[in-house]
Amino acid sequence: MYSRRRQRGLSLIEVVVFIIVLGIGFAGILVLYNQLTRVSVDSLVRKQTLAIASSLLEEIELRGFTYCDPDDAAVFTALADTDCATKEVIGTEGGAETRYGPLRFDNVSDYDGFSMGAGKVDPNIRDINNVPNAALAAYSVDVGVAKITLGDLPSVASIDDALRITVTAKHVPTDITVSLVGYRLRYAPRSP
Repeated sequence: MYSRRRQRGLSLIEVVVFIIVLGIGFAGILVLYNQLTRVSVDSLVRKQTLAIASSLLEEIELRGFTYCDPDDAAVFTALADTDCATKEVIGTEGGAETRYGPLRFDNVSDYDGFSMGAGKVDPNIRDINNVPNAALAAYSVDVGVAKITLGDLPSVASIDDALRITVTAKHVPTDITVSLVGYRLRYAPRSP
């Protein structure tokens, strides 16, 4: 008689199903890996953007806030802006001052409208000594300085005695943006 032996091994259908299931598993792992990689890069970009904004905000807050331009002879004696030959105004005086160079920003308000980085007139992020940082080529930063509005800082007697500084740093390729706001009070009007 003819006896059938049980054959060992896998059929073609079983192999094809195994390959499909394995492919779906690998695709899922690759999608997860891609998401994790993107998230880890995003946090690095966010930290760098925050570092750029906070360092520039700190630099600005350390500048003087006086009634007169620090180059004015009455800067140490003025009790109001009417005592000055050159009043300190928001923005640069005559557009001659820059963040770096022979006529440096010497007051908080000089930074109003300052910008640098990708897509700006100055396409480089530079340190205070005018040294460009090539590693930050994909970032940009904008600064706004304005008088406070009533109610911003309840403890300030006059809106003329405080400035609101807004520094916005951006990673251009990912559109990750960090905006920091700081205040500079005129606590020593006679000291530049």
